[in-house]
This record gives sequence, C-alpha cells and structure tokens, in this order.
Amino acid sequence: MNDATAVAVLAAGRGVRYGGDIPKPLLPFAGETLLARALGAARASGLAPVVCVVSDARVEAAVPGEVLVARNATPELGIASSLQAALRVLRDPAWSAVDAVVVGLADQPLVGAEAYRRLALAAAEGERLAVATYSGQRGNPVMIARTLWDEAMELAGDEGARVLVRRHGAREVRCDDTGEPTDIDTPDELAALEQQWRSQTASE
Repeated sequence: MNDATAVAVLAAGRGVRYGGDIPKPLLPFAGETLLARALGAARASGLAPVVCVVSDARVEAAVPGEVLVARNATPELGIASSLQAALRVLRDPAWSAVDAVVVGLADQPLVGAEAYRRLALAAAEGERLAVATYSGQRGNPVMIARTLWDEAMELAGDEGARVLVRRHGAREVRCDDTGEPTDIDTPDELAALEQQWRSQTASE
C-alpha cells in the first residue's frame, strides 16, 4: 500500500444538533465510542500517519498515543477549519513524503478501512481528488492530493473537500462493499444506526 498517503479523521465538531454534555465522538456505538470506531478503521487501513482533529480536551484524551493530534481552536468556523488543522500537521517538514490525505469523519462509524485504502490507491495512480461512492451517491472518505492543499487552506465555512470536488471534479471510487457513510446528528439516528449494525452483524 502507498505509504505516502495519510489519513485524517475529523472529530472537532461541536455536535450542536445532537445536544447533551458528552462530546459526540465519545458517544457509545457497538460497544465502543464513535471515535474509537472511526480511528479503528483509519488505523486498520495501513495508511500513515493517522491524524485526528479535535477541539475538546476529553476527545483528545481518548486519542491513542500513536495517532497524531491536530487541535482546532475554532470549530465554530465549520468543517473547513478542521480540514485545515489536519493539513497544518501534515505540512510539517517531518511529513514531507506524504503526498495525499484521505479524510473521514468521526460521526460515520460504518465507514470501513477498505474505503480508505481504495481512495489511497487513486492517489497512487496520480489523481488529485477522489471521493467514495455508495449506491452511486458520493460520501466519505475523500482524498485530497498535496497539490491542492494550498487551495484547501483558503476554504471557509461548513464545507471542506466538497468545494474542491465541485471546482475540479474527482474520481469516484465505489465503496459499496466496504461499509456506508451514514452520519449521526441526533440520538434517534444513533439508535437507528446501531440497530441496523446489529441486524447486519447477526445475519453474517
């Protein structure tokens, strides 16, 4: 596998729509947390380094030691600020060999490791942008080559790589058999997705 592609998991969202006192990445799902599920898939992909973007000290404390932490001090500025926090870490000279990053979200616990690997393969084949698709619909993760990082640093608001995809187009990479990108914004969505996961697991 291409060792020049990193993974970034964005876990700095404020979870305003979800509510409650617990940061959304630390909510339980399938016997672990959303954060643990997301980082587990990222780490299992074999890509490196793995970067986790956080804004809450409680989330940071739950990040495994081998994962790089990127702190987003302004999560209220939207997902673009989290993407930029990850890129700032990867633009350090220590990671000059990294020529692309595959970006996923901490609140999508059914995105699988193979999706990250397939997006990294697109990077290895010279693509500047690639996006996972499920049943023909674009989802996560998204791959961004280093040649577009300067442009990504100029993004603003609650859209990140999607803006780049609209501007430049992207290779669509089928990931139907790797998982799915359902995200969790409410307690009902969390309960429904866990029930779906348990039903699928029981039938396998």
